[in-house]
Amino acid sequence: MRNHLIYFSFVFFISNCIYAHNFQQLPSLNDQAEKIYKQNPQKALEILEKALQEYKQENLNASYNLMGLVYRDIGKLEEAIKYSTLVIENSKKDSLKASAYNNLGACLRQKGAYENAIQNYLKALHIYENNNQQKEIAVVNNNIGLVYSYLGLPEKALEFHVAAQQKFEEIEYEKGVSEALNNIAIVYANKGDLDKALINFKKSLKIEEKRNDVKGKAESLNNVGGVYYYQGEVDSALVYFQKSIQLEKSIKNFAGLASSYNNMATVLMENNRLQKSKIYLDSAFNYATKYKMITDKENALFNYSQFYELSNENKNALLYFKKYADLKDSTKNIATNNKVSQLEIEYETKKKENQILQQKAKLAEKELEVRKKNMYLYGSLGLALILGLLGYLFYNQQRLKNLQFKKESQLKIALAKIQTQNELQEQRLRISRDLHDNIGAQLTFIISSLDNLKFAFPAMENKILKKLTSISDFTGKTIYELRDTIWAMNKEKISFEDLQIRITNFIEKANQLFEEQISNSIFLQK
Repeated sequence: MRNHLIYFSFVFFISNCIYAHNFQQLPSLNDQAEKIYKQNPQKALEILEKALQEYKQENLNASYNLMGLVYRDIGKLEEAIKYSTLVIENSKKDSLKASAYNNLGACLRQKGAYENAIQNYLKALHIYENNNQQKEIAVVNNNIGLVYSYLGLPEKALEFHVAAQQKFEEIEYEKGVSEALNNIAIVYANKGDLDKALINFKKSLKIEEKRNDVKGKAESLNNVGGVYYYQGEVDSALVYFQKSIQLEKSIKNFAGLASSYNNMATVLMENNRLQKSKIYLDSAFNYATKYKMITDKENALFNYSQFYELSNENKNALLYFKKYADLKDSTKNIATNNKVSQLEIEYETKKKENQILQQKAKLAEKELEVRKKNMYLYGSLGLALILGLLGYLFYNQQRLKNLQFKKESQLKIALAKIQTQNELQEQRLRISRDLHDNIGAQLTFIISSLDNLKFAFPAMENKILKKLTSISDFTGKTIYELRDTIWAMNKEKISFEDLQIRITNFIEKANQLFEEQISNSIFLQK
């Protein structure tokens, strides 16, 4: 461990995300300021000054809340306290009031009013727990852990920081993880475990660089430099401190500047560069005094004591050490520790009582819900049974109607078919009668007339006689074919037996004709 003390930058998470989560519908001026205040706090203040002139009621309270956050970030604690108090007094929104309580707790902690800081943190925590806001609960726990660090209770501080880190990782919130890691590293550094401290500081710095959070990077750079100092790597420590100071200046974060200037003074004194260290030491003391940064003021007084001791000015060294001891005793003592512990016990006791009452209320609500559900269940079953019965009756009636309609349709089709067949049969009979009575009679008359001519003129020439015979045979064949036609027309269906008989008759006649032709041929040859 080095002879001088390097002071790490604790991170108190006030969180623009708490604000944004609850006020996504805010007018544009508040939105603009909320988005840029971490990177450009002065520009954010200009926007919020304009908002204060234009907004009313809750929009105005939201602007007050942001003003408090920005002023705390740049170390103007009195202004931050004023605006956070305005929110608490005037706002009706729990989410705004909780954010203001959290910011007020951070301001009072930096002023060394640890008891009042804890009271405000617990008020914020109470609101967030009632609304089951997990991220915000982790934020406040992280801040409470820091108060325990300042009170010299590292194990208690580590308990709150680790719980906050786990919750942030669970909900995948990088900014919260970074700040919890930073604060855990500080606890390890104060306990002398520098390797664990450096690992956690570098993890935090990596996240802040990824997010491009200027203030977060400045704080992490300052802390990494502090670990390098304690490890004896002075050049590396100076590089990191200078980077931190440049970033703090760029955003005018005077609270951060006081801490970084103290660290630069410490490193320079370690390397016997006393005159240059005095410049940084005076700047640290002036910023801490002007902006009422009690912790940085304590550190500056201690560094003055070390400076004068190294300069062989023992009288001044003793004087500043007494100032340092008096200031430290006024902010950190046994009574304060006891009071803070008592506040936590009271809060936890009240919290448990409220939880018991809430559990009883929930049991009563669940019992009522069970009764209601049973009533709904029985009612639903009865209604379902009635609806099922009605549905079955309706279905059965509809089925019978459909069946009756189907039978009626089939009957109508059958009747129409029978009527059509009857009409067709009548038409066939009429046509067959006409054919038989008219054409058949006429053909029969022709045959009879030809036969009469043969008998009337027996001496007729053979040629004419053959011609008449041929006409008579042709007419006879026509009558035969006409009878086949009438037979086919009178048959609705032709069976295989009927067709076989007709074919057989046709073959017999064909045979007869064939035999006659053969006989005629033989006769002619003779």
